[in-house]
Amino acid sequence: MPMTEQATGAQHPQPRARNGGPSSASVEHLTGAQSLIRSLEEVGADTVFGLPGGCILPAYDPLMDSTRVRHILVRHEQGAGHAATGYAQATGKVGVCMVTSGPGATNLVTPIADAAMDSVPMVAITGQVASAAIGTDAFQEADICGITMPITKHNFLVTRAEDIAHTIAEAFHIASTGRPGPVLVDIAKDALQAKTAFSWPPSLDLPGYRPVTKPHAKQIREAAKLIAQARRPVLYVGGGVMKAGATAELKVLAELTGAPVTTTLMALGSFPDSHPLHVGMPGMHGSVTAVTALQKADLIVALGARFDDRVTGKLDSFAPYAKIVHADIDPAEIGKNRAADVPIVGDAREVIADLVQAVQAEHTEGNTGDYGAWWKDLNRWRETYPVGYGLPEDGSLSPQQVIQRIGELAPEGTIFAAGVGQHQMWASHFIQYEQPATWLNSGGAGTMGYAVPAAMGAKAGMPERAVWAIDGDGCFQMTNQELTTCALNNIPIKVAIINNGALGMVRQWQTLFYNQRYSNTVLHSGPDADGNAAKGTRVPDFVKLSEAMGCYAIRCEDPADLDKVIAEANAINDRPVVIDFIVHEDAMVWPMVAAGTSNDEVMAARGVRPDFGDNEDD
Repeated sequence: MPMTEQATGAQHPQPRARNGGPSSASVEHLTGAQSLIRSLEEVGADTVFGLPGGCILPAYDPLMDSTRVRHILVRHEQGAGHAATGYAQATGKVGVCMVTSGPGATNLVTPIADAAMDSVPMVAITGQVASAAIGTDAFQEADICGITMPITKHNFLVTRAEDIAHTIAEAFHIASTGRPGPVLVDIAKDALQAKTAFSWPPSLDLPGYRPVTKPHAKQIREAAKLIAQARRPVLYVGGGVMKAGATAELKVLAELTGAPVTTTLMALGSFPDSHPLHVGMPGMHGSVTAVTALQKADLIVALGARFDDRVTGKLDSFAPYAKIVHADIDPAEIGKNRAADVPIVGDAREVIADLVQAVQAEHTEGNTGDYGAWWKDLNRWRETYPVGYGLPEDGSLSPQQVIQRIGELAPEGTIFAAGVGQHQMWASHFIQYEQPATWLNSGGAGTMGYAVPAAMGAKAGMPERAVWAIDGDGCFQMTNQELTTCALNNIPIKVAIINNGALGMVRQWQTLFYNQRYSNTVLHSGPDADGNAAKGTRVPDFVKLSEAMGCYAIRCEDPADLDKVIAEANAINDRPVVIDFIVHEDAMVWPMVAAGTSNDEVMAARGVRPDFGDNEDD
């Protein structure tokens, strides 16, 4: 997104530069590299995930002397980016990663895109070839600013040492204000090596960047009137509420109105799962009640959500009876997918706080919504179509049961990071999220390989918390090398591999839509002469692999051992723990709305289409 886009306030405001200049602070003469490290210290960056190389190497020398910035040496640059994201999501602070030019920088493209899609505040620092060599196809040169322009909130190419300090200050300010997002700072090697005058704080020069945080009072009043007049309202809560630190205000608004609350995949934990007003997660694999509530609603109050395709299904059939109140700090999101009857631009925390006052004013005037009939319908749907699962008939481990028991046995306040696929959806349904920032996942990009490095970043930022990575055997094989990083840096995460021997979500689609033709989704072994997977072989052996990387590793295949194994993992806190859970390969994620279809076609289970009666469409 471009820098001028006004887009959700950071959960915790970042230390940032104040207006000022060399006259307002003492001047030191440093190298550009020293200026970079000093600037990171001054903006409050306490942890950097990185991997050195030729063009960024000058920065690594003064980094060695810093007592305020901890550097964690990753095994792959993608791990650095996802770790920075996990750190940011768990702490609310800006995540920082630092790598070299060329392939080092391009290996950050996936985590940068991931952070952009999920509005995560991140600053990525990359080395670049010397300024005189830029554009010559020099060794390990890549135009990383050009490459990442569509997937960063803003990016900078720095070719002068004197620009480093104010650029870092501006990068952190942009990343953490408005709608958070990734900012890339590409620094030429000669700028790192040159001498400069360093002073702090520097001046910020960001013309046109003024995110609107305070909502318009007239729009707030209009929204409150619609809430009071509605018969079937829904509060549709997105990740922006979490980013704005607005979870307390959300609870007040929900309880004041009595309206049902649905929280997206990125918003789980922003409203307690156990709260009676919570009807679940919407979307392709959302609960029947949440999906249907949006379809039958006469008013949707969207707070920090963006009406993405996974929530709406077939867009032209989404919520056909509903008026829309859409509140977002990014004006580009409002009306992008669904026209808003009441558009509200502003920070979610300020919007919700003002909505509370406006709804209270409506109540004072005797305008209180009557949602009794609506809740009668909602409760019937909840009771008739709960999210659940069956146990395998052959007595093998159920993946849903594994994930549910991990959640139930985990210490209070545990942070869960998930990969992408079936295990991600099961973790969203079968673990209870009662607190914000306890559920980390790749929602917008759907990045396989996210879980292990993101869990590492979360644990580095919140060392007092237990951190579980719920991963699939496909995702795990993409970034598991960061377990070595965890083992050597005293980052004792716990990893549950939900091992069904296949790319599970792809296999589910092959089962449902491709006549059970399982083309290239078997992982644990190669095909035999007839093209069938060999049984009983495990390649790789995740227990041996994890042990080789310094972890404590266990395999669990028997449901009778499940609680004992999880308890054993919870008791080990001096090194990473990996559990290889061998689960049934045919388990599926339900409910489901097939891609490209209407949410009206939600399936509660295979072959089970909910029956809502004939009197609820009026």
